[in-house]
Amino acid sequence: MLAILKKEINTFFASPIGYLVIGVFLLLNGLFLWVFKSEFNIFDNGIASLSAFFLLAPWILIFLVPAVTMRSFSDEKKQGTLELLITKPISHFQIVLGKYFGAFILIVIAIIPTLLYVYTVMKLGNPEHNLDMGSTIGSYFGLLFLIASYAAIGVFASTLSDNQIVTFIIAVFICFFMYFGFEGLSNYNVFGNLVYMENLGMSSHYNSMSRGILDTRDLVYFISIAIAFLIFTKLRIQKR
Repeated sequence: MLAILKKEINTFFASPIGYLVIGVFLLLNGLFLWVFKSEFNIFDNGIASLSAFFLLAPWILIFLVPAVTMRSFSDEKKQGTLELLITKPISHFQIVLGKYFGAFILIVIAIIPTLLYVYTVMKLGNPEHNLDMGSTIGSYFGLLFLIASYAAIGVFASTLSDNQIVTFIIAVFICFFMYFGFEGLSNYNVFGNLVYMENLGMSSHYNSMSRGILDTRDLVYFISIAIAFLIFTKLRIQKR
């Protein structure tokens, strides 16, 4: 598994993909938070808070994570190396985990530079250091678990086709639905009372963690989503 993980990391940084992903994520967040005149602009809000970043980041990650994971298995299938990979003396689940953690680590590396935002907002506050660290730390934990779920969905989607664009679109759709779809359905009563359906979506659990509340139910939810899609991935390559 470690050999596959190292191979994935080396592949990302041996090509422009890894640097492009990190650069795009930081550029988009930087523009929306500090440059563009919008509801996300920290200067316009006049409040020493990173709530705008934690509101914006999940939507950027919906596109960014699938862009990283779309080649995980689709590229192996296209090049005809998947059959060779699954005959190696490691379990199918170890192969899946190697691919998964490779993508997860890359996205986490993209998140690390945003800690500079924390320092900047703390220094800009009046008085200084009046940033709510409880909600900030909780929000970062929420982002990590959200990335874990998105990455599992993206790796699963990469087994569905040997076309990377197709797998990207599928992953974006599933991530979008899992994050916002249940919340959207809960606002309508077409199928009856769907108020509690909101709790099935990632948005509800992520927002809970963003308030600085690390509830066991939220942690179990995200871990369950990640494990479920990793099992689906294993079944897909095992079937092949």
